[in-house]
Amino acid sequence: MKELLIIAVGAAIVNNVVLSQFLGICAFLGVSKKTETAAGMGGAVIFVITLSSFVTGLIYKYILTPLNVQYLQTIVFILVIAALVQLVEMFLKKSIPSLYQALGVYLPLITTNCAVLGVALNNVTKSYTILQGVVNGLATSVGFFIAIVIMAGIREKIEYNDIPKRFQGTAIVLITAALMSIAFMGFSGMI
Repeated sequence: MKELLIIAVGAAIVNNVVLSQFLGICAFLGVSKKTETAAGMGGAVIFVITLSSFVTGLIYKYILTPLNVQYLQTIVFILVIAALVQLVEMFLKKSIPSLYQALGVYLPLITTNCAVLGVALNNVTKSYTILQGVVNGLATSVGFFIAIVIMAGIREKIEYNDIPKRFQGTAIVLITAALMSIAFMGFSGMI
C-alpha cells in the first residue's frame, strides 16, 4: 500500500506530467481558457489514461511478452489509446454536446497527446505491475487535471488584469505556465 501511495503522489504532484515532464502541453495550453472546459478535458484525460494504463498493461503482459514482440508496444498502445478516445468522443457527443463542442479539436488530439502514450510506455519501462500501472495512470491524469484546472482559473482572472501589450495573449500564458512549473518543482524533495 505504501508503494502505491508513493507512486500516486510522485505521479500527480512531484513529477506532474505537464509541469515537470512537459508532456501534454498542447491540450494544456489550448483548452485552459475556461474552468468548465478544462475540467471536462481533465475528466476525459483521467478516463483515457487510467483505462489505457490497464488495457496496455494487460496487452503487454499477456500478449506482447509471451509472443516476444515487445517491439510492437508503441503501435499497439497508440491503437488502444485511439480506440478509447473514440469511446470518450462518442459518449460526450451523445450525452454532453456542449462539452463536446467546447473541447473541439482538442478531444481527438488526446489520441496523439504524448502524456497518454508516455504513461503507458513509462508503466512498461518501470516494470510496474498492472495495479501499479493503473495507479500511476490515475495519479498522472489527476495531476494533469489539477494543472489544467489551476491554469484555467488563473487565465480567467488574468482577463481582468492590466497586462502590458507585449505580454498579452500567448506570452502571459507561457509565463504563467513557467511560474506554475517552478511552484510544482518545489515538491521535488517530497519523494
